[in-house]
Amino acid sequence: MRTFDVLILGSGLGGMTIALQLANQLKVGLITKRALRDGGSGWAQGGIAAVLDGSDSSELHINDTQVAGAGLCDLDATRFIIENSKEAIDWLIEMGVPFTKDDEGQTSYHGFHLTREGGHSHRRIIHAADATGAAVIDTLAIKVAAHPNITVLEEHIAVDLITDKTSENRCIGAYVYNKIADQVETILAQHTVLATGGAGKVYLYTTNPDVATGDGIAMGWRAGCRVANMEFIQFHPTCLYHPHAKSFLITEAVRGEGGILRLPDGTRFMPNHDERAELAPRDIVARAIDFEMKKGGFDCVYLDISYKPAAFVKEHFPNIYLRCLELGIDITKEPIPVVPAAHYTCGGLVTNLNGQTDVAGLYGVGEVACTGLHGANRLASNSLLECMVLGKSAAEHILQQTPRTLPHVAEWDESRVTDPDEEVVISHNWDELRRFMWDYVGIVRTTKRLERALHRIELLKSEIHEFYRNFRVSNDLIELRNLVITAELIVRCAMARKESRGLHYSRDYPDMAPQAKPTILTPQSNRK
Repeated sequence: MRTFDVLILGSGLGGMTIALQLANQLKVGLITKRALRDGGSGWAQGGIAAVLDGSDSSELHINDTQVAGAGLCDLDATRFIIENSKEAIDWLIEMGVPFTKDDEGQTSYHGFHLTREGGHSHRRIIHAADATGAAVIDTLAIKVAAHPNITVLEEHIAVDLITDKTSENRCIGAYVYNKIADQVETILAQHTVLATGGAGKVYLYTTNPDVATGDGIAMGWRAGCRVANMEFIQFHPTCLYHPHAKSFLITEAVRGEGGILRLPDGTRFMPNHDERAELAPRDIVARAIDFEMKKGGFDCVYLDISYKPAAFVKEHFPNIYLRCLELGIDITKEPIPVVPAAHYTCGGLVTNLNGQTDVAGLYGVGEVACTGLHGANRLASNSLLECMVLGKSAAEHILQQTPRTLPHVAEWDESRVTDPDEEVVISHNWDELRRFMWDYVGIVRTTKRLERALHRIELLKSEIHEFYRNFRVSNDLIELRNLVITAELIVRCAMARKESRGLHYSRDYPDMAPQAKPTILTPQSNRK
């Protein structure tokens, strides 16, 4: 049985930020499902939004965020995160993140280039070419791995949180499945942080890595946390459409630098949907693409940056250029085939600005949490910023707490389970879940589709629960159990919203209600 001062589940930017902020004073355990660098943060291409230029302001960034969020952003959370944005960027620069230099005499910060993305009124996105997440994670991972007070446990996945209900519902650690040893271990901690990312794998098509299975959201829900706004799943408008390209994202910045969306015959269509054209927020662009694809019966549309000088394209988007070239697409000469794909979970566990959830001793940071920043639609490049600002805030709150004596906890009991007899049950249920979520709970929804999805979820829940009770756990079973809970939360939130707002578009309720209200579910009233 291991014990840490702080147990962090997840090794993305939120988890690494907290670990590095705490490690000089506390013993930290960092759990990651695969390798240290394999979280979703490393997949972020575009950059990090922050108020860095003298002609920009917090008020302008706040307004852009609220406009994209369709009036549902929590103003206090939005202000807190944006007003701390410069400090967060300065910390990354101090850590040595190799942001792209400004060689064009455009807007810059300390010589670093600032770009612009859809929904932003200013150039305020600091970036490392078109692979910002990878640059940030690679830089921080070196420091995490080298810190003597941080223990990194790779190839480990949390099964469930451990809560002590003797005096209050307090989280005191987690049961964690060691994939290499094929056994469940008990890990106790004064404080536990969920930094497990989002839930893109609940859908058939996603830009997310395979690890994005809603684990933290489902575990927090089972432990007693409220969830909010799970109906707002952001579909990135431009995922590369190619049979050999899995989940490859074409960054928002391609449109920010002049990329034009075209139909297969070359016709530009975005001005017909929004006056901001290609620079409209993602939900508008994704719905426009979905509309044009269904109207014309197209498999995809095309994003064209080929009219720009080849040197410009290669300099700004080197990774996209090389990846497309590997697949036979020269983006300096031809447009990129793209389709929408599930990208970001705007809702999550309800937290305050210290990252605290409803369960004492349990924190949520990053995509797993719902601070209110993203409202009904996340503004481009606000997510990595939220990870850092809330990560630092949570770390500061943890450091202020007085240590407690941890109670005795029973080890994981496998005495009444056996090895699974048919693994095909897991793979079949996984595939069925992701397909009907894509068909019934996608970019455009109806009440009938949502009801069908919920009916299928109830049947799957019962099958998965039976499997979980009788057989030894595995990585796939743990993830499937979490995915079906997350899918249910998405559907129940969607059914509760009797309007269309931001990322949630219902044909049965096409108008926006006069007042923006969050959708909040509590475990007691919604658990079946």
